[in-house]
Amino acid sequence: MNRQLLASLPDCFPDSYPLEQQLPIQLQPEQLPDRCLRSYGKAKAKQGDYLEAIASLSHLIDRHPDNAIDYNNRGLIYFQSGQLLKAIADYDKAIQLNPQLASAYNNRANYYAASGSLNQAICDYDRALDLNPSHVRAWINRGITWRDLGQYKQAMEDLEVASLFGQLQGNIYAEQGRTYHLWGDWNLAIADYRRALAQLPAYHELQGDFANNRLRLQVETWLQQLLGV
Repeated sequence: MNRQLLASLPDCFPDSYPLEQQLPIQLQPEQLPDRCLRSYGKAKAKQGDYLEAIASLSHLIDRHPDNAIDYNNRGLIYFQSGQLLKAIADYDKAIQLNPQLASAYNNRANYYAASGSLNQAICDYDRALDLNPSHVRAWINRGITWRDLGQYKQAMEDLEVASLFGQLQGNIYAEQGRTYHLWGDWNLAIADYRRALAQLPAYHELQGDFANNRLRLQVETWLQQLLGV
């Protein structure tokens, strides 16, 4: 395990670990509390080190085999790393353990959408939003799926609802722009792409943030297509 990363995580050490000291060389996952393993797994996933992120969550699941959140989180990392069958197995297990876990339905819907089962995806996004109407990512994701189905008006309605919560504004502008782009309203698309780029972090702020890095690059590409650059 990365000792420097562990020392920087508040869930592992309430105060910054003294620089003049070193963590034990043989520090093992079994020695770390649950909250530390969760934070470590999240940090490694954000860095793109999926193997170690999955290992951390697997230790948690071994400790707590009935914890739906840990299955859901491990499923998300499997999905991000392209291991889709393992992802859907973990999402199904999370929902079996806790049928009220909105984020598991959202994540499983993402799997269905990526697999081309768009109507199944819509059903799971519906369930996620029934359980948690303020789940911003589910509103955004359902909007994207409506767009993929060619239902641009419904897509925009979901994205407009998502914007009411004041979160992920850069993502929402990006998806609104793409919807207008495909719908044929290029002026509105250009305006929303520019709003997205103004809201999304700049590249120098995105070290290790692969998702936002990829989104920013995609928005720039879409905008260049419309501007003919």
